[in-house]
Amino acid sequence: MSNVTLDTSNNSVDQKNSDILLEVKGLKKYFPIKSGILQKTVGHVKAVDDVSFFIKKGETFGLVGESGCGKSTTGRTIIRLYEPTEGEILFDGQDLSGLSENQLKPYRKDIQMVFQDPYSSLNPRKTVGTILEEPFRVHNLYSKLERKERVEHLLDRVGLNPHLRDRYPHEFSGGQRQRIGIARALTLNPKLIIGDEPVSALDVSIQSQVLNIMDDLQKEFGLTYLFIAHDLAVVKHISDRIGVMYLGRMMEVTDKKTLYSNPLHPYTQALLSAIPKTHPSEVKRERIILKGDVPSPANPPKGCVFHTRCPQAMDHCKEVVPMLKELEPGHFVACHLYE
Repeated sequence: MSNVTLDTSNNSVDQKNSDILLEVKGLKKYFPIKSGILQKTVGHVKAVDDVSFFIKKGETFGLVGESGCGKSTTGRTIIRLYEPTEGEILFDGQDLSGLSENQLKPYRKDIQMVFQDPYSSLNPRKTVGTILEEPFRVHNLYSKLERKERVEHLLDRVGLNPHLRDRYPHEFSGGQRQRIGIARALTLNPKLIIGDEPVSALDVSIQSQVLNIMDDLQKEFGLTYLFIAHDLAVVKHISDRIGVMYLGRMMEVTDKKTLYSNPLHPYTQALLSAIPKTHPSEVKRERIILKGDVPSPANPPKGCVFHTRCPQAMDHCKEVVPMLKELEPGHFVACHLYE
């Protein structure tokens, strides 16, 4: 009888793990600080310091925090634009962190990125059609005619006229260029798209259009998103679960409804209190003003990195680093207040 129970439990665990597309464990990215004629390493900028989270298939995971908190570096390290200093990047069960470039090539098709600045991420010397066809050529996919047809279909799918394929990036507006960036990310039918603040450089009206396109594409192609942003209102609109980062570390992770209704970490509470009230039915939060500036990631505080600005800091916070713990089902917090 016990064997039957054990088998059922294992099947449940396997099913749970099969739902996870990306799992990041203890990810670190340190940039060396060099000095002197011999360029000796005298220290490190701890851009990402022991970050862990997972993303389920078909969901949108929002990653938020102040500028310089390490969220963009996290995304670029996951896709291996930066080499990780330490940690695991499990994609469909395969650890990508130790793979060579040749071993990584098959996974490049499955993970794509949409960058913050659509202009600098597009080659100004190439037409839009050439830019979108390039992934097909790199992976030796389709004939010349099929590539042209697929490019035109992609442009149409993101709301652009297919006849614009012979124009150059400078001939498009910012919103149109970002649509091209999204189309390029879709060329190889990826499983995961990392959006590095993809709408922050756009006007508010254009932001909503791009977000709606991303939402429609997710439903149509079954995409999974890692959506990096500093605008909490945008993240609330598009995300299923949210992770809050501060100075290279993860402070809180939970679903969006819980995060906005019951934030537990003092840093999350301060961030949410800064969101303007846009509807009469919304509960007005008491504004929490954080003292001081964000410390340098080259010399982060000992213990909890947030204790220098935390209104509820204790002596214990200055000495011991809090671990990210699950206080409620699916609600993870790194704070000594809840130990």
